[in-house]
Amino acid sequence: MRDLLAPPVLVSTQGQLGVLTLNRPEALHALDGQMVKIMTDALVAWAHDPTIAGVMVDHAGPRGFCAGGDIRMLAESGAKDGQDAREFFYHEYRLNHLIAHYPKPYVAILDGVTMGGGVGISVHGPFRIGTERTLFAMPETGIGLFPDVGGGWFLPRLAGEIGMWLALTGTRLKAADCVAAGIVTHFVPSELLDAVKAQVAGAMSTHAPRSALKSGLAALDEGAGRPHHLTPETLAIINRCFNRESVEAILAALSRDKSEWAHEQARVLAEKSPQTLKVAFRQLREGRAATDFASHMAMEYRIGARVVRRHDFLEGVRAVIIDKDQAPKWHPATLAEVDDALLDAIFAPLSSGEGTEWEPLQW
Repeated sequence: MRDLLAPPVLVSTQGQLGVLTLNRPEALHALDGQMVKIMTDALVAWAHDPTIAGVMVDHAGPRGFCAGGDIRMLAESGAKDGQDAREFFYHEYRLNHLIAHYPKPYVAILDGVTMGGGVGISVHGPFRIGTERTLFAMPETGIGLFPDVGGGWFLPRLAGEIGMWLALTGTRLKAADCVAAGIVTHFVPSELLDAVKAQVAGAMSTHAPRSALKSGLAALDEGAGRPHHLTPETLAIINRCFNRESVEAILAALSRDKSEWAHEQARVLAEKSPQTLKVAFRQLREGRAATDFASHMAMEYRIGARVVRRHDFLEGVRAVIIDKDQAPKWHPATLAEVDDALLDAIFAPLSSGEGTEWEPLQW
C-alpha cells in the first residue's frame, strides 16, 4: 500500500530519461483523472525540454502495470448526466493521442496486468517491453463498454484478425501470446528489469537514443516461450472465422467450424453484451480503414460519451464489479435487436446537448 500522501504518478528523471512511475498499487494502478493530468503535463514539458531525450513509464511495486480506468466513477457518472465520464474520456484520449505522436522515444514496461486504460498508455508507443508476468486484455465487451483508448486503431493493425478476436472475446493473453501478436515489442524476464531500465536510461545519453534503444533491446526477444492461444491452428481459425461482414456472420462461422476451440469462442461471445459486440465490430472495421488517429479518437469519444449512460454498461459494472454475480442482463438481449439505427445513434456526431466534440491537445 502506498503512502496516501504520495502522488499517484511519480515523476522523475534518470540522466536524460524522463520516468513516469504509476503509483496506485491498491487499485493495480488503474487510471484516474489526476493520474492522466500528471502524465500529460510531464510529457508535454519533456517534449519541449532539450535535456530529456526519451520517456519510460513503469509502475511501483510487484503487481500489475495498469488494470484499466476508474470504472466505478464512469458508472456513477453515467447513472447521472455523464459529465464526469465525458471529462475523463476527453483528457484520457488526449493522453493516448499525445503518446501516439510523441516526438521522443517512449518506452512502456508492461510488467503485469495491462488492461483498458493501461493499454492506452502503452501500445501507442514504439517500445513495449513485456515480462512473464504480463497479462494483456481488452475485456470491455464483458461490462458493456467498448475497447476504447485507441483500441479501435491499434487492434485492427495487428496481424490478420487477432485484434477483432481480442476485442470481441476479451481474451487474456500472457507474455508469449503478446509477443506472437505484436502487442509487446520485446520480452525480458522480470528479474532483469532493473538492468533493462538502466539500459534504457543509458541509451538516452547517446547521440541517437532511438537507434540505441532498438539495437540494445533487440537481444530481449528470446525466452517468452510458446504461445498458449495463438498457435498455428487457432490463428487459422481466427483469420477464417473473424474475417466476416458482421458479428452474426462471425458466430455462424465459429459454430460451423469443427474444432472445439472455435465452439468455445462462440460460447464466450454468447455471454457478451450484444450491443457492445456490434459497437466494437464497427469500431474496429472503421478504425482499420481510418488514416488519421485524431479523427479516430474523436469517434471513440462519441461512442464513450453515449455508452456510459446506456443500460449495458451500468448493468455490466453491477454484475462484474459491484455485485459480482457475473450474471448481467443485457438489453438489447440479442444481436438482432441491435439494429443499424441504434449503432448510427451511438456513432453519430455529438448534439449540442451532449457537449463539444473531442480534439487533440495542442502542445
